[in-house]
Amino acid sequence: MTAEPESASATGIWQGRFLWVTVGAVALIFLAAMQSLAVTTVMPVVSADLDGERLYAVAFAGTLATSVIGMVAVGAWCDRGGVLAPLSTAVALFVVGLLIAGFAFTMPALVAGRLVQGLGTGGQTVALYVVVARVYPGAMHGRVFAAFSAAWVVPSLIGPFLAGAVTEFLHWRWVFLGVAALTVVAFAMVVARLHGLPLDTDEPSTARIAPRLACAVAVAVGALGLSLAGELGAWAWAAVAASVVVIALASRPLLPRGTLVAARGLPSVVLMRGLIAGALFGAEIYVPYLLIDGYGFSPTWAGLGLTAAALAWAVAADVQGRFGDRLGNARITLTGTALLVTALLVAAATALFGLHPAVLIAGWGLAGGGMGLMYPRLTVLTLAYSTPQNQGFNSSALSISDAVGSASSIAVMGLVFTALVGTDAGFPAVFGIAVVLALGALIPGLRLGHAHEAARRA
Repeated sequence: MTAEPESASATGIWQGRFLWVTVGAVALIFLAAMQSLAVTTVMPVVSADLDGERLYAVAFAGTLATSVIGMVAVGAWCDRGGVLAPLSTAVALFVVGLLIAGFAFTMPALVAGRLVQGLGTGGQTVALYVVVARVYPGAMHGRVFAAFSAAWVVPSLIGPFLAGAVTEFLHWRWVFLGVAALTVVAFAMVVARLHGLPLDTDEPSTARIAPRLACAVAVAVGALGLSLAGELGAWAWAAVAASVVVIALASRPLLPRGTLVAARGLPSVVLMRGLIAGALFGAEIYVPYLLIDGYGFSPTWAGLGLTAAALAWAVAADVQGRFGDRLGNARITLTGTALLVTALLVAAATALFGLHPAVLIAGWGLAGGGMGLMYPRLTVLTLAYSTPQNQGFNSSALSISDAVGSASSIAVMGLVFTALVGTDAGFPAVFGIAVVLALGALIPGLRLGHAHEAARRA
């Protein structure tokens, strides 16, 4: 059940009955953002400490792979009833995964913790999207997702720097354990606020869960196989091809019909999300890596390489939340893609020609600006295309595309980067792959259509 539309004119997302729901949802996004930025910053140190450089990309791709299972399970759970139980389960898995990673003494153990964490991260994202759909009027959705993006502002200011400082002066384990403790405290305060709210759907879905869950597991296995293909030596690229086929076939039932061929409307919304996520998140993990490995930055200062992008993301998301309908989907696509591609080209040029690191840091801010325009807009469009009966499916499909795109690009970039170790081509190659993905996003990006989102926001 969704709040009455007229309430949008009477109050805001930070007032009245929406206040504590907004605070709680933003707090969970904040902690997830803090953890994501922190791990991206400190993983070069972690992999060196645990002698796990070969599993560097797997530590990222594995989390994204298992998040697909969490997304599908929670999406189906939400479509059959309420949101509180699936959200609570997802948060619990997120915390358990952080604890396993924080106490790990080998790289495989840390990767195992990241796999559990992925189950929770994926489920939590979908559950929060459904909370937005069922609690807030359509007119508020853009502002809520702008607030979610803005929840990255403080982590972007202090997260990478703090993670680097914690690693340098305490230990990298506290990057995981600290977020776990804060998540428990935040959720304990939030869960009471969600009780009593109309979070159940009026018409529960009767779709079978087991086939979709089996497909999600197959997608996760395919993504993990892709990320581990480098361990197979001469058979690596055969394993890549097999994994791509498994991912493509298994993901079809989890996505709107026509997604893989960029059909107009919701399918293109979902496909575009996966392509831009793959471009940005696949490349982003190599930004602090380049600063540490190529320029001798400490973990503390390498984290600042992500700050400009996160700040630009938040500012652009606010612009999208306020003026998205006026700008229009095509203009947002073209502007956002141009900013993202420019940032990736600057990163490739910095690595290739040894430019000053300030060029990389400043240029990477453009990537955040582009994503801040496109990312929340795609979420708004997804909900606008949805009904109460498929909000969970569509929300999970969007997140699945996000995760599969990111996991696949990270895995392929990891293979290419490992193959080029000892040469100067590794970093330019991964940024070049990201450019291709970003340009490819223009195809679905110009086929987004309109789901009467402006009317729903009136």
